[in-house]
Amino acid sequence: QVQLVESGGGLVQAGGSLSLSCAASTRTFSTYVMGWFRQAPGKERELVATISRSGGRTYYADSVKGRFTISRDNAKNTVYLQMNSLKPEDTAVYYCAAEQRSGIYYQASSYHYWGQGTQVTVSS
Repeated sequence: QVQLVESGGGLVQAGGSLSLSCAASTRTFSTYVMGWFRQAPGKERELVATISRSGGRTYYADSVKGRFTISRDNAKNTVYLQMNSLKPEDTAVYYCAAEQRSGIYYQASSYHYWGQGTQVTVSS
């Protein structure tokens, strides 16, 4: 069983930046592919970014490409999401997800473990 705890959400003005962190309670963090998803009110949960076990492969949704950066520190059991040039449409609850296998995965259904989510609100 892996527990994921997100932090770093909050309220920011459009054009601003936020950094999210997700700490995992496992000694085998490097065996998990990690993802960040988000869900806005009335919308389905969508992939924001995903990163392979080593950090060597990443994938971004088109809507965040060039603005967001996903990274991980396997020594600290933590995955990060740096969000720059934030827009009001980025407002959502952001979730960290983990799955113990190789590769990268784009669907929420591919991930077994989820955090509780952290609210990001971008004001115009």
